[in-house]
Amino acid sequence: MDAATLELVKVLGQENVHTSYETLLCYSYDATPDLPVRLPEVVVTPGSTSQVIDVVKIARRYKMPVYPRGAGTNLSGGCVPVHGGIVLSTIKMNKIPEIDPDNLVATVQPGVIIQDLNNAAQPHGLMYPPDPGTVNTATMGGSVAECSGGLRGLKYGVTKHYVMGLEVVLADGRAVFFGGKTVKNVTGYDMVRLFTGSEGTLGIITQIIVRLIPIPEARSSMLAVYADLRDAGNTIRDIIRHKVIPATMEIMDQTTIRAVEGYARVGLPTAARAVLLIEVDGMPEVVQREEQIVLQVIKQNNGQVTLAQNTQERDKLWAARRAALPALAQLKPTTILEDATVPRSKITDMLLAVEEIARKYNLTIGTFGHAGDGNLHPTILTDSRNQEEMPRVHKAVEEIFQKALALGGTLSGEHGIGLAKARFMINELGPNGLDVMASIKKALDPDGLLNPGKIFPPSIYNEGYKYG
Repeated sequence: MDAATLELVKVLGQENVHTSYETLLCYSYDATPDLPVRLPEVVVTPGSTSQVIDVVKIARRYKMPVYPRGAGTNLSGGCVPVHGGIVLSTIKMNKIPEIDPDNLVATVQPGVIIQDLNNAAQPHGLMYPPDPGTVNTATMGGSVAECSGGLRGLKYGVTKHYVMGLEVVLADGRAVFFGGKTVKNVTGYDMVRLFTGSEGTLGIITQIIVRLIPIPEARSSMLAVYADLRDAGNTIRDIIRHKVIPATMEIMDQTTIRAVEGYARVGLPTAARAVLLIEVDGMPEVVQREEQIVLQVIKQNNGQVTLAQNTQERDKLWAARRAALPALAQLKPTTILEDATVPRSKITDMLLAVEEIARKYNLTIGTFGHAGDGNLHPTILTDSRNQEEMPRVHKAVEEIFQKALALGGTLSGEHGIGLAKARFMINELGPNGLDVMASIKKALDPDGLLNPGKIFPPSIYNEGYKYG
């Protein structure tokens, strides 16, 4: 056992320091496919902010990189330890110190599962709106670090809209706290927003204050079926034009529909070119009015619609949507899930572009996602061992990103940049924008010890950084 590991054992206890090959292997990857595997030197599981500080100080003394990690469900290689070092798992920091219904907030540790927070808030008539597909396994810390979105993003926004306060351990071992429970706070720079979505590259999140909202009184869920992909895309556009903002508006193309039906047997129409799953919520009278508008728009765009008549039917619809990724993943050994996001008015253009890219490169691409906020997940089904196909896959990924940017979109709507998209950052930000971000990174983490290799292309790390 080396000197750094011995010090970690001294401050954390042997039960929180892991060096077995099996454990290191389990923490060498996340949910992202087709990325290099590199074992960390050690995995630690601190249980408090003070222990996180101890880990960071030891890492700094020995110049070891530190990779913060939640549940490892992210899809950008965000917590892959590309340069060895220390994986810092927050799995044991899983307490909810407070649900404060008077101020509509909750205080949580980073290892809290998102669904567990909702379960704790529900008796108070409250909920935490961000709703990623991995809500039952993803942690609050990882979700904040990635600024995840989810199914309710159209109406309720994404994680950054609910984070009010953060405690963060910096690269020099200091713990700082920004924000709080107040609705208004314009004291200095908005540091809460800076750390939200920073993917562990600026600091390690150790406590979070989030905003809660009342659970809607009523909701209406429906399934719209289309024979033409354009009609589905135009429905999305027209619903927004009618000033209706559904809580959720999800799309699945034919490839995804067939995969989900084969996987879950929920009664989806496999002959359809696309389906939309839509839910409106709020006050009963508002839900009734918005439901009628949505039904009218669906019919005007040649859709066939079925309303969920009870909770069981509603749950069945959303179970089908949440099954999209696992259903597609069973079809081929490698599932490359992208995160193309465009303005809502361009959703039809993006859907058709993905179909054309699939034909051009002779690939199977299933597209699903949060169509109401322009966030699509083109999912390429392939086999990383296929040396003939993988070059076509990489070209297709590049074209998907290029098309999204050309339509006024972005590289990532909710999955983050991580390792997988770092080389594309300059395409969206340009050299000056990337330089500004790199300046912030270097100011807060001059030795490049916090999650190195992520967000920025390798050239940024090579300029004065040890790891790159």
